[in-house]
Amino acid sequence: MPPGIFALVLFVAVLHVVWNAVLKSSGDPLRTAERAVGVSVVVFAPVFLAIWWLNGRPGIPPDAAALGVVSGLLETAYFVCLAAAYRRGDLSVVYPIARGTAPLLSVAFGVALLGERLGPASTVGVVALLAGILIVQQPWRILGVVARAGRRMGTAASGAVESSPVGRDLAGAAEFAMLTGLMIASYSAVDRVAARLVAPWLYAAVIFPICALTLVAWVRLVADRRRRPGDPPPTPASWRRAGAAGVISLGAYSLVLFAYTLAPLSAVAPLRESAVVIASAWGAIRMGEAAGLSERARRIGGACLVLIGAVLLALEG
Repeated sequence: MPPGIFALVLFVAVLHVVWNAVLKSSGDPLRTAERAVGVSVVVFAPVFLAIWWLNGRPGIPPDAAALGVVSGLLETAYFVCLAAAYRRGDLSVVYPIARGTAPLLSVAFGVALLGERLGPASTVGVVALLAGILIVQQPWRILGVVARAGRRMGTAASGAVESSPVGRDLAGAAEFAMLTGLMIASYSAVDRVAARLVAPWLYAAVIFPICALTLVAWVRLVADRRRRPGDPPPTPASWRRAGAAGVISLGAYSLVLFAYTLAPLSAVAPLRESAVVIASAWGAIRMGEAAGLSERARRIGGACLVLIGAVLLALEG
């Protein structure tokens, strides 16, 4: 890979972490995402229109348009799950679990439904991913919280999770992070099919308006109606901050598409996953999510295993 492309992909990884850090640090990740996606679509719409015009105003094949709608809906579900995870957990925990779950699910799908076989590198990659996710997630810690709460409250373990805010947050963050990974794996599979049918930039012009509209609809018709009279008012990031994050996110996506035209997928995709380690380090150190050197080392070490696993799967895949 040329040094310039290497630097570009690393820059994209940093941009993705910045976008996620803005979501996590906001008082309302879901409404921050709503603002971010909406502003980014408005900002980039003239750019897409100009590219479309300069390329002779091409049409979108019906199959690709349908896949774009499906991918846009899955992107909306991704934002909803990611926001729910960030409301409950740390950036240095949620991000590695979400990004690590996606390739694991892709492998499971290939083995179970397509009859694919894992090579030596993929097998090691799966083990590394599982180990990294377990180290970051610490399911034994969740069970310990539940057990202690159960002893204190004299209730069954299932009820203890609900009665213990700590246990509920730990379990809920991991669950929504894994659901986020499921959404990533799902829209990635759809996008891979669509990439054979239409130019990536034209396909993106379908995805993001659909995502913006459905995310606004979800917030207004579902999230707002779930609010109770006594709930504190939503505190999303400011329009300027959220909009800047949205432009960064969509800009990073566009840069990745550009990188794919200059370097093979097998080289770009693993390097993108360096964001897992960057996010873990940023959350654990810069955002103060990890108390003490050992906790920081655990989270960053688990993220490194997730990165190694993702790289091995991508290289052999």
